[in-house]
Amino acid sequence: MREASSVLQRAFDMKTSSTQTIAVPSPLTGTTYQLHLPTNAPRASEGPTVPLVLVMDGDDQFEPALAAYEKLRAAGQVEPLLLAGIGYGASYSSPLNRRMRDYTPTAMPGEAGTGGAEVFRRALRDEIIPALEGRFAVARDERCIAGHSLGSLFGLYAFFHPERLFFRALLSAPSIWYDDRSILKIGQESSRDRRALPGRLFLCVGADDSPSMISDLELFEKSLAARPCEGLVVVSRRFAGRDHYNVLPDAFHAGLRALYGKG
Repeated sequence: MREASSVLQRAFDMKTSSTQTIAVPSPLTGTTYQLHLPTNAPRASEGPTVPLVLVMDGDDQFEPALAAYEKLRAAGQVEPLLLAGIGYGASYSSPLNRRMRDYTPTAMPGEAGTGGAEVFRRALRDEIIPALEGRFAVARDERCIAGHSLGSLFGLYAFFHPERLFFRALLSAPSIWYDDRSILKIGQESSRDRRALPGRLFLCVGADDSPSMISDLELFEKSLAARPCEGLVVVSRRFAGRDHYNVLPDAFHAGLRALYGKG
């Protein structure tokens, strides 16, 4: 499933502060990633650390994520965070965008170049996150992954992976449908011998999204409830009047507040 970036962009009318872009090459994936950050991001030498929220599909989704955060901060509703969007310098429809490779946990028949999620996860662990930690004042034990659609599919994979990189997750309309719902089998295997998973998970979907997207999320939520993890707080939302393309402002706003809200 590939979103039309022009449709998404029409949904975002909130202005954000100026941003900067940092290029980080990854020998593991062979891709140079473009990291989008606010220009006022706290440098590593500038004082106390803040939680890092790593936003997937940063070329298209960093701006609405940052807009939601800045609105919450202006209202005093969330603690200080550092949002960083990871992208390719190319939007969804460009051949230079490698989300279908990086965000998919399994190689799907008929979809060449898919199934690179584990290599991408290692690139985050060994290359991308260290590059951010070396430059900015971010806390190493409070990382959050945020995404939508395929980005949320990867978010599920990374959040429930036995080696924990992320302790919170904001996942909007995850593409559980991918490769015959292979992520559900992966999740069952990774949690088979694990009883505890301290952290917070925010799941959501637009109430006007496709019936399959909504029912797949419900299936995943039921599987979580049937095998709960000690210490894991799960918040689920449905947004009335929102579909797959215009849900993002609501998802980021409600998700960041649920994960990092004050009070």
